[in-house]
Amino acid sequence: MTKTLLTFGDSNTHGTPPIVARGPYFRFGPDSRWPTVARAAMGADWTLVEEGLPGRTTAHPDPVMGAHMNGQTGLAMALESHGPIDLLTIMLGTNDLKTHFGLTPDGIVAGVAGLLAIAKSDLYQIRHGGFDVMLICPPAVIEQGPISDVFFGAAAKSQALPALYRALAAHWGVAFLDAGAHIAPCPSDGVHFTADSHRALGQAVAARMAVL
Repeated sequence: MTKTLLTFGDSNTHGTPPIVARGPYFRFGPDSRWPTVARAAMGADWTLVEEGLPGRTTAHPDPVMGAHMNGQTGLAMALESHGPIDLLTIMLGTNDLKTHFGLTPDGIVAGVAGLLAIAKSDLYQIRHGGFDVMLICPPAVIEQGPISDVFFGAAAKSQALPALYRALAAHWGVAFLDAGAHIAPCPSDGVHFTADSHRALGQAVAARMAVL
């Protein structure tokens, strides 16, 4: 029986390459994006729904990019647009580190907790016939490059997230993966992943899924 993986996240799930200059839109091809790499490694009996939106936060409208960046609204829409699904991955929190949100690490984790509450709710679990959830903590950011101005102070905050995400995943009884144990952002912009890092993360996600 075919199973479906839904990958929910931001630009690093969408496949945005490291930014050299603001403005132009680019996206890695399916041979490089970590969700497609993971699906291929999982085998032919899996299908994939990619739900990566650049700029998406765990729970907050963005004053520049728009109200639709609220991940909690987006997750409800995704779970009602697709299905049935068998596994949901959530990798968000990087955009919550932007200075203009003024969030602490605990505040970011509160947004993630809201996402897990949606995913684990009876409403969506029953709708999809039950599905597993994997929480992925994004790697720590580096404050340098063309978008470093919006991430002022983010590096220290991001380093506190893995332990908090791990504890939250254990509390909710969902799978956990620390992406920072496998990859790091490209130093050229401090946030996005290279194609090689996408492939490494995709393999790591597939390996973690294999033992769920």
